[in-house]
Amino acid sequence: MKSAIKRLIKNKGAPGVDGMTVRKIKRYLKRHWTKIEKALPDGTYTPMPVQRKEIPKPGGVRLLGIPTVLDRVIQQAVAQIFNRIWDHTFSEFSFGFRPKRSQHDAIRKYRKFVKSVLRYVVDIDLSKFFDRVNHDRLLARLATRVKDKRVLKLIRSFLNSGVMIGGLEQPTKEGTPQGGPLSPILSNIVLDELDKELEKRGLCFVRYADDCVIFVAGKRAGDRVMQIISRFIEKKLRLRVNREKSAVGRPWERKYLGFCLTNSRKYPKIRIHWKTIKRFKQRVREITARRRGRSLCQLISELNQFMSGWWNYYGKTESFNRLRP
Repeated sequence: MKSAIKRLIKNKGAPGVDGMTVRKIKRYLKRHWTKIEKALPDGTYTPMPVQRKEIPKPGGVRLLGIPTVLDRVIQQAVAQIFNRIWDHTFSEFSFGFRPKRSQHDAIRKYRKFVKSVLRYVVDIDLSKFFDRVNHDRLLARLATRVKDKRVLKLIRSFLNSGVMIGGLEQPTKEGTPQGGPLSPILSNIVLDELDKELEKRGLCFVRYADDCVIFVAGKRAGDRVMQIISRFIEKKLRLRVNREKSAVGRPWERKYLGFCLTNSRKYPKIRIHWKTIKRFKQRVREITARRRGRSLCQLISELNQFMSGWWNYYGKTESFNRLRP
């Protein structure tokens, strides 16, 4: 529990529905730990609803569910245990939310497959994955390794804790909302079934969270894989495939984690996808718009913050042609 508190304080984050800040959690736990410590093994601990927060993303918004600080501490402690139980069983081609693995590792593995004869990618888009995780299937999966029913009951209570939208509480009958410490490991446990199915079929793939691409030698094989795996995702995992965004294409055309590859058989290079560049320019225009009424120092500070974060991620590119004016 101490390491969970330490991790929470390091990550900071916004308050949940009760308004408690991270700074106050240590004092709160000193006063109430005896009651919390009894409620957890008794199975009487009741999480509060998560706070709905919308984050803009290309083509819409990403819905986050921010738990209270206390609930985040409990979730973090459980997540650390689950990571020890599950992570070593995950596929070597799964890169999201895992120790010592990153998006850049995923895109390098992507390039490695393309350098072989696998010159087509099957890009399967999962529609609102985090909002549509089936609770019963997830808990059944957890029960294969977690034998303590009190822990399973606690997980279900987190999944069913509800969401606060505009001051009104709404039930959550499916999904594991992004924003809490448990969501990453639970999402990997769900999609590990997909990884195992792909491995069983001898398919090469790279997955980062719900962004999964499969590599094949030709268009016809890609269409067949798209049909088979989409059926598995919808029938077995009870998730939805976005048919409009899913496609079989070339790796220099399709975007993966903001990148694509150059069209070279022997030495494909990692480059920034043109859509990523377009969004970058749009964001710079928004920051520098005069009508926003800020001082020059404020503008420069905001622009530097954005540019620094953007370059820390996209600076790994190996082809800078698209960055030229």
